[in-house]
Amino acid sequence: MDQKTPRLWTAIFRRDNRDETREMLDFLGGSALFCSLSKRELRSLAAIAHMRSYQEGEYVFRKGQPGAAMFIIRTGEVEVIDHDGRDHDTIIASLGPNAFFGELALLDDSPRSASVKAIASAEICAFSRTDLERFLAAFPQIGLQVYRELALIIGSRLKKNQCPDI
Repeated sequence: MDQKTPRLWTAIFRRDNRDETREMLDFLGGSALFCSLSKRELRSLAAIAHMRSYQEGEYVFRKGQPGAAMFIIRTGEVEVIDHDGRDHDTIIASLGPNAFFGELALLDDSPRSASVKAIASAEICAFSRTDLERFLAAFPQIGLQVYRELALIIGSRLKKNQCPDI
């Protein structure tokens, strides 16, 4: 057998992997939470990202469950829903690609304050709180940037939606 054949196949598969990595870096860099990070920093972050697929009608999580992860939508759409406990749901928001949710799980151990359900097939990137905390502790400068962006985004959401007089 020709010695060059295995190298050829290795090169082909490596190229595919590089394309996937590039797509993941572009996706993460497109998120408001991680847009200030360099490609090198995004590459480190991608190592702890977990892609998950959800079908239409499938819940990502339900109100009251432990907040163990935050999520960024790669494709598809989700609704953030508040259940009143009497079979009445209020749609709080509809979110699409590059939007993130569940970020309060990064700040405390409280249960989920709302449910999130896919309203179209969705590919969603998850970051567990444990993995992200470990990552940010290992890279404190990245942690500072991420938490600063998170604070700005949460502040903006509060001003826009709940505190119009501020």
